[in-house]
This record gives sequence, structure tokens and C-alpha cells, in this order.
Amino acid sequence: MAQNVSPPLSQVSRRDFLKVAGAGLATVTLLAGCAPQQNLPTPKASLEVKIGQMLMVGFRGLEADADHPLVQDIQKRHLGGVVLFDYDIPSRSPLRNIESPAQVQALIAALQSFAPIPLVVAIDQEGGQIRRLKEQFGFPPTVSAQYLGTVNDLAFTYERATDMAKTLAQVGINLNLAPVVDLNTNPENPIIGRYERSFSANSDIVTDHALEFIKAHHNQDVLCTLKHFPGHGSSTDDSHLGLVDVSNTWSPTELEPYANIIEAGEADAIMTAHVFNANLDPDYPATLSKSTITGILRKDLNYTGVVISDDMQMGAIANQYGFETAVQAAIEAGIDIIAIANNSVYEEDVVARTVTLVKQLVQDGKISETRIDESYQRIQRLKSKLLNNNLALEHD
Repeated sequence: MAQNVSPPLSQVSRRDFLKVAGAGLATVTLLAGCAPQQNLPTPKASLEVKIGQMLMVGFRGLEADADHPLVQDIQKRHLGGVVLFDYDIPSRSPLRNIESPAQVQALIAALQSFAPIPLVVAIDQEGGQIRRLKEQFGFPPTVSAQYLGTVNDLAFTYERATDMAKTLAQVGINLNLAPVVDLNTNPENPIIGRYERSFSANSDIVTDHALEFIKAHHNQDVLCTLKHFPGHGSSTDDSHLGLVDVSNTWSPTELEPYANIIEAGEADAIMTAHVFNANLDPDYPATLSKSTITGILRKDLNYTGVVISDDMQMGAIANQYGFETAVQAAIEAGIDIIAIANNSVYEEDVVARTVTLVKQLVQDGKISETRIDESYQRIQRLKSKLLNNNLALEHD
């Protein structure tokens, strides 16, 4: 393959840069508007603490006491984050973690009271069809991203996102796994377009509305997660069920919302997609792809924040790779928080099993402790935002 010679950065347009990134060539670094990351002192936390902080796990229960298995994971295995669901898929139970606003608030307060390091408490509250806090549980109604993009009134988007963010803040949820910044290039997409999860097929509209969504959440001291990197909107299959190949449908334009929001300094966390794109990585889907995460997202887009995997139990990963292989590849690729929804299958010991696995990978020299430190530091910087927000509220 002939070597590409890049022009000086000052002469590279955003669209030309995205073309380079889309070719999978991590040769250009987008510097505008982003200061280089400072190296922090190596944390003195134990290896077990660092690994535990890298997990975000789903669980069962409407309340929690000292005997709850999750509390044991929080206290003994230093679990860093949890994710809430309304419906338990394996047992087909309509009650999992959510019954009422007061109950959710009490559950989260109990979990935080047991946590030596404050928890990231996450939820999918995109609005419209994808929301866990539903009207039937006493929560206010929401509208979809597609509806907001179609109305295309930024003030209206800010207003509706503020309503959602207030709902989250009032019960103690501090990370929304939203907004979706996938482009709606395939309206028949079975997991994005069909559920009206995308603002638009136009990257500028997606960027503008996502920024209003994020601003509304930040003003309520709730952080946000951009998803699903590097773009899931063109897919024709559902990655919950199996491996999704977007090699022939994906466009570099799908990176634009990420580039814009990172450049604006408003990206708290970014979630990866379990999509395979041979143009970006001939071997691995995005969640397991070092060239996609460390190459395009970190080097090309100059993103220094937390990267969260999509659920590692989804079919695209679980059906194609062994758990051990997938976890090792995800960490090597640059994933900071390994998300395990525990809601396609339920494994009560999944935290203990994953902590043991990652610790063994480090001890065997397959993953360096320096790599674990990098993720731990990024996660603690994210959590420091939550602590600073809480301190600001206390002094208002």
C-alpha cells in the first residue's frame, strides 16, 4: 500500500481529516480546541481497586442492604459503577430495579452509602421508546431524539432534555447513557432508526441537538455518554443478536458529531459499538479494536476521556468471542469501563469472575499494570466531576 503524505495540520479541513480517519490511518491528530493530556501521578490504589473501578454492572433488586450480593461486590471487589434497568429479560420480570421515584432514590442512596469510592450510577434514558424511567412507574413522559431532530428547535430540545436530566438528578442517577449521536442514514436500521433513537441523518443537526442535550444535563449535574462509536446508524442488523458488519454502509461522516463534541469540550464519556468495519479494522469489531479506539478516537480525534464498552454480553461479542478473549481485547483496545448489563443472561458472580480474570491477565504479563492505571486515572477524573458537582450544590 502506498504511503499517504499528510499536509500540515493547518491546511487539513475537518472533512479531509475525517476521510483520513475513515481510511483507518491514524496519521493526523486533531489539535484545535484541545489541550494535551497531563500525566497524573501513578495512583497508589491496589490492583484490585483499579480493576474493580473499571467495571459497570447490572444487578437485580429494588432495594439493597449489607447482605445484597451487589453490595458485597462494591465493598469487597471495589465495583466502580452500576447500571439500572426496568425489565429483567432472563426471568421475564417487569420489575428489576425500578418501581417508583422514591424507591429508585432510596436504592441509589443505599448503594452509595456502601461505596468507599462513589459509584457511577448509569441508565439508558434517551427519551421516547428507549427509557427505563417510564410513566407506569410514576416518571414524566419523554420524547424521542428523532422527534426533537424533526422539530429542530434547539430551545425545545434543551427544555425537554432538562426535564429528563432533572428526573435523573432527583433520584441520584449521575450518568445518562445518552445522547445517541449515530446518524440516521438507514431509517430501517433495526436498533437505531426503528426506535427513533437518532436526531437526524444530518451530522450538523445531530451535533447541535446533542450539545443542547448535554448542556441541559450538565446544568442539572448529570454527565452524558455519546454512543455508539464509531457509528451504528447505517447498520442493517442488531448487534444485540450477533456480529454486525457495516463495512459497506458506514461513512466517515459518522465521525463528525464525535469530532465536533470533543472539540467543544463536552464529551464526558463515549460508548463503543459492537460493529465490524473492515475499513477500520480487518480483524475486530470497534469495541475490541485498538486501531479504532486508541487510533481514531484517542489519537485522531484527540479524546482523553472515558471510553465505555457496550454490553459485553451482547450477541455480537458473546457469540463470536470467549469472555476472556473479549475482555482482554477490549482493555488492550483502550476500553476504560467494561459494561456488563447482566440482562441478556444473569451471572451473579460476574464481578468476581471479571476482577479475577483481569488480575490474572496482568500477573501473566498479557496486560500491563500501566494500561490499567491509564483507565483508573480517567475514571477517577470522571468521578471527580461528580464530586465537584455535589460540592457546588452543597455550597449554593
